[in-house]
Amino acid sequence: MTKTEKKTSRAEQKARRPQEILEAAFEEFTVKGYTATRVEDVAARLGVTKGTVYLYFPTKDVLFEEMFRHMSTPFADLLASVDTLGGSAADRLRALLLLAYDKIADDRKTRELLRLSLSEGTRFPDIVDRHHEEFIAPLIAAIGSLVEKGVASGEFREGAVAKFPDVVASSILHIAVWRLMFADRRPIDGPAFIDAHLDLALNGLLQRS
Repeated sequence: MTKTEKKTSRAEQKARRPQEILEAAFEEFTVKGYTATRVEDVAARLGVTKGTVYLYFPTKDVLFEEMFRHMSTPFADLLASVDTLGGSAADRLRALLLLAYDKIADDRKTRELLRLSLSEGTRFPDIVDRHHEEFIAPLIAAIGSLVEKGVASGEFREGAVAKFPDVVASSILHIAVWRLMFADRRPIDGPAFIDAHLDLALNGLLQRS
């Protein structure tokens, strides 16, 4: 290996280091919570010194906030997907809800970020706002957009549900919180739950002949 290749390798490793630290911090914070997690624990998980962590993140508060920002997967693709979904308004809404279940209720990282928002929100109110901006608001906006188009086309009836799309999204958050609270102690039949939600939501929106 040439000296140039070694330098490139070290540069790439250095560039990846902040991301690796944030991912290690995510695992520590989700297991122990903010208060019990030490910067030393994050460093040990990654196999680096505490000073290395502080080189990129000067305090534990900064580390926690940057970890949350890094691990938050924006739902911009949900909004973008609305215009690419095919079929009737009901078909598109069904597809969007299934995608949301996959990215919120079934994704471990998203569920753990929700847990941290609930448990650490008093200390870090900004992460609660960020969770809403990254996950909840885009989902409700995407659902509302599809429902409005369904009402405009005459496929959906205009009523309370059409005016408050939060109701359509609420069951997705319900199952995510259920799994956070009970894990395997009180298992929930995910596919059956989703079918029940889709049946209730779509039949509540469709026009009655």
